[in-house]
Amino acid sequence: MTRFDRYAGAALRATAVLLAGTAAATASASDAPRFSRFTYDGHAQEQAKVGPGEYRNPILSGYYPDPSVTRVGDDFYLVLSSFAHFPGLPIFTSKDLVHWTQIGNAIDRPEQLDFTGMRTSQAVFAPDISYHAGTFYIVNTCVECKGNFVITAKNPAGPWSNPTWLPFEGIDPSIYWEGDKAYVVNNRAPNEPPRYDGHRAIWIQEFDWRAGKMVGESTQLINGGVDLTKKPVWIEGPHIFRKDGWYYLTAAEGGTSVNHSQVVFRSRQLRGPFVPFAGNPILTQRDLDPARPNPITSSGHAELVQTAKGDWWATFLAVRPYDGDYYNIGRETFLLPVTWKDGWPIILPKGQAIPFVGKAPNLPKQPAPKIPTSGDFGYVDEFDGTKLAMQWIGVRTPKQPFYRLDHGDLVLGKGTPIGDLSGVPAFVGRRQQHHVATMSTTVTFAPNTDGDRAGLAAMQSDRNYLMFGVTRIAGKTVVALYTAADGRERLVASAPVAAGPVTLTIRADGGTMAFDYQVAGSRRTLSDKVDARFLSTKSAGGFVGTVVGPYAWTH
Repeated sequence: MTRFDRYAGAALRATAVLLAGTAAATASASDAPRFSRFTYDGHAQEQAKVGPGEYRNPILSGYYPDPSVTRVGDDFYLVLSSFAHFPGLPIFTSKDLVHWTQIGNAIDRPEQLDFTGMRTSQAVFAPDISYHAGTFYIVNTCVECKGNFVITAKNPAGPWSNPTWLPFEGIDPSIYWEGDKAYVVNNRAPNEPPRYDGHRAIWIQEFDWRAGKMVGESTQLINGGVDLTKKPVWIEGPHIFRKDGWYYLTAAEGGTSVNHSQVVFRSRQLRGPFVPFAGNPILTQRDLDPARPNPITSSGHAELVQTAKGDWWATFLAVRPYDGDYYNIGRETFLLPVTWKDGWPIILPKGQAIPFVGKAPNLPKQPAPKIPTSGDFGYVDEFDGTKLAMQWIGVRTPKQPFYRLDHGDLVLGKGTPIGDLSGVPAFVGRRQQHHVATMSTTVTFAPNTDGDRAGLAAMQSDRNYLMFGVTRIAGKTVVALYTAADGRERLVASAPVAAGPVTLTIRADGGTMAFDYQVAGSRRTLSDKVDARFLSTKSAGGFVGTVVGPYAWTH
C-alpha cells in the first residue's frame, strides 16, 4: 500500500459533510434536478514544451493562491487559501516539488468554521503549514469572522482539529520553530499612526504550542517594508527561517496585483534589528513590458523550502492574463529555484521573466498524479461513488446537506440563489484551471414554476457569475443563459427545449465563452463569443478564481 493509498480514505471525508445521506435532504425525486457526469478538458494558452529533466509552471493551475510549503523527511506538503469556499484549505503532497496530489482539505466540517454571511473572497486567507514533534500545524486568519487561529493534525490528510483562536490583530500569520519554542510572525498595524493607505508592519510574538496561546510581548520587526520613505504597501505573508547564523525574514510587498513582489531581510537576533537586502526585491515581474507575449504577472507571496540534499526552492503565486490584466482562473502556484549570493537568497534576478519550463529539482521523480495539476489535462467525474471527490467545493459552510449521489447521478436539493449571502446555494463546482477549457454535464430537470433553474454555473463571486441551463420562462421550458456582473443579472439568450436530458457545454477561450446544448442527439449553440471578462478578477474584484459546476434553484 502506497502513501497515497493510505491517504485516500481520509481524504474522502473532505466533502462528506455536504452529502445528503437520504432523499429527504433533497427535493422530491420527481422534481429534483439530476446531473450525470461532469467532463473537463483544459489547455494552456501558452505553448510550452517540457523536455526530460524539466518541469512546467505553474505547478498548480487555476485558483490555488498563497502557497505555504514545508518538508517532513522526503515529503513536501503544500496548503493554499480558499476564502469562503467549502471544504477549504486544500492540502497537497509531493516528493519532487513538481507532481502534487491533493490529500485532503483542512476545513471539512461545519463545526470548524462558520462562513455564514461571508462573501466569496472573505473567510480564510493565506494559511501557513509547519510540522513539529509529530504534529502538523496550520495557522491562519478568518477575515470577517473570529480572526487568527491554529489547527493541528497528526496526519496531514486529516482530520484537522477545531480552531484554537489566537487573540492578536492582523493577518497572514506563520509559525517559526526554534528548538522547542514557537513564534508567530504576522502582518499587523504599525506601532504608530499609519502614514498612508497600505502602511502595515511585521510583528513577532511567542506561541505556547502546548497550551495553545500567545505569551510574552510582541515586537515589531518591519515597519512598512524595505524603505518606509518610499511608502511601501501591504507588507504581508511573512516567513522566518535560519541559515548560517542569520535569521531571514521574507515577505510579500506591493499588494497581490501587478506590483506584487517578494522581499527579504536578515538579522543576527530573532527580534531584530532586521536589515533589508540591498538588491530587493528578490522576485517581481512589475518592471517587465506588460505587452510581452504570454506574460506571467503579479508574482509574490513566496515561501522558501530546503530539500534533504540542501537545495533551496520557492513556491509562490502569480497569474497568467489572457489580455492586459484580465484573468478568470485566479492566482496560481509556481515554483523556482533559489540561488544564494553573498549570504542573500534570490528567487529570480531583476528583469527576468518567470519561465514556463525549468530544470526540475534534483529529487527522485514521482509518477504524475491521477488528477493532474499542471499542463494540459482533462478528467471525467461519473458521479458513481458514494462521495464527491475532494476537489469539489461549494460556497460558504452548509448547515445541512444539499446534494446526494444516486447511482451515477448528482441530485441537487434546496439552496439559496447565488448572491444571497444568508445561506448556501445548491452549487458544487471545480476550479476552471485553464483559460482554454471545455466543461460539460447532462441535466434532467422539469421546472414547475417560472424562475426554477438547473444547469451549469460559472461563479467568480457572489455578484459576478453565469447560469446556463434549463429553466421556465412565461410557462415554457427553455434552455437559457443568464449572466450577472456587479449583481445585475440579465437574460442573454434562450431557446425552447423538449423534456428530457439536456447536455450542456461551456467552451471558454480566454475572455470569451460559447454555450452549446444537446437534446436527443441534436447539438446546437445557444450563444457564441460571449464576453466573459465579467468573470475576471479585474472586473469582479476579490482573490478567487472561476469555479464551474452543477447548480440549481427552485421555489
